[in-house]
Amino acid sequence: MVLHTMPRTVVLGVIGSDAHVVGITILEQAFSAAGFDVVNLGVQTSQQEFAEAAVAHDAEAVLVSSLYGHAEQDCQGFHEVLEAADVDAVTYIGGNLAVGQDDFEQTRRTFQELGFDRVFDSETDPEEAIAALRQDLEITPTESERATITS
Repeated sequence: MVLHTMPRTVVLGVIGSDAHVVGITILEQAFSAAGFDVVNLGVQTSQQEFAEAAVAHDAEAVLVSSLYGHAEQDCQGFHEVLEAADVDAVTYIGGNLAVGQDDFEQTRRTFQELGFDRVFDSETDPEEAIAALRQDLEITPTESERATITS
């Protein structure tokens, strides 16, 4: 078992042509407060920029935000781009992912088929995503507490 004394790194950004900044600002603050090292790529981030940042920062998670309803088009081929760059990270997407989408379960399936590990709607509390990430990265509360004490 590897003990991480450094904070886990997550790359965060808004994909495609989306310019909604408020959501990722809230996420950046929440993940930072939870002890993660957050690399915020900002808005209108390309798939390639996500991949390059994940490689450069050795990220363990890539968090994609999209609020303008065109995430499905923006995310076509995203996991192939990550794979080509040798990114081995958990991938999450959240936000307002489809225009006029009433059935979120259908939206969730769509994005899971695109390769995302977890899919969140726009009502999701950041704490829920943080808890999911801790679970997916197998971070125990004692480990994050130790990381806080030693840093």
